[in-house]
Amino acid sequence: MILRNLAVSTTMSAFFLLAATAMPAPAAAQQPTSTLTITFDGIAAPTGAIMIALFDSEAAHDKGGKPVRGGMVSITGVTAQFQVPGLSPGRYAIKVYHDINGNGQMDSNPFGIPTEPFAFSNNALPQGGPATWAQASFEVGAGAATTAITIR
Repeated sequence: MILRNLAVSTTMSAFFLLAATAMPAPAAAQQPTSTLTITFDGIAAPTGAIMIALFDSEAAHDKGGKPVRGGMVSITGVTAQFQVPGLSPGRYAIKVYHDINGNGQMDSNPFGIPTEPFAFSNNALPQGGPATWAQASFEVGAGAATTAITIR
């Protein structure tokens, strides 16, 4: 009987601990956020869309992991903008490509070399492969943040 009550007591304690940790934090303790505005320039073909992947870690960026945010912006001119609201302050890196023909994928030749324009944050240049986190990452603070990427 004592062993059974101990098991129930332990289970109930675990339940209340989980319930307490699942509750939202008070508004005053909320983390500050940022809205990142990305400006794209150097757009040669005013068609299709720029596909955007935003990463928050070196492992995800360099090892083909999942981006924390993604999106697309339709292209109708030589410049475009995209906003990413609700980001936590920290380091980020961006990979983009210009899907000129609108087929939803980055086209490449038979050797795997991209045939559609692409770019990285900090306008980092690829060297035998995509730009690395060290080359492309940048700091986003609380509030409004901006970055510019030239599509090549």
